[in-house]
Amino acid sequence: MSALLVLNGPNLNLLGQRQPEVYGHTTLAEIEALCAATADKLGATTSCLQSNHEGTLIDAIHDARGKFDGIILNAGAYTHTSIALMDAISSAEVPMVEVHLSNIHAREEFRHTSHISRVAIGQICGFGPHGYVLAIKAMLEHLKAQT
Repeated sequence: MSALLVLNGPNLNLLGQRQPEVYGHTTLAEIEALCAATADKLGATTSCLQSNHEGTLIDAIHDARGKFDGIILNAGAYTHTSIALMDAISSAEVPMVEVHLSNIHAREEFRHTSHISRVAIGQICGFGPHGYVLAIKAMLEHLKAQT
């Protein structure tokens, strides 16, 4: 049974309240429940963590090594700014799928750059909460292909 870590970065604790015209009305708790249900249906487990602090996310990525088979990461704005998160993902050697609720490529120019994508096995964006479902399915297919 595969174990997946679902990490959410800054401001995602405000989902459902913050800019619903961009991010929708679904709360983080609802997304975490969706991830758990999806994983369970596919024979996997999830553990979820959200933090507004870059160091906490880096620590969770480091700690994932040997505990989790894959990481689903919505790094929020750190996607566009954090070389440290990119380095942590690369160093942990745990496959990661990058996910975003909105289509970052259709938004402001600064959001078009993702440092995270350089070390991701793939990026899913623009599908709202369903992007997490797609990310879990893609990760599990990737892990199955590795065995």
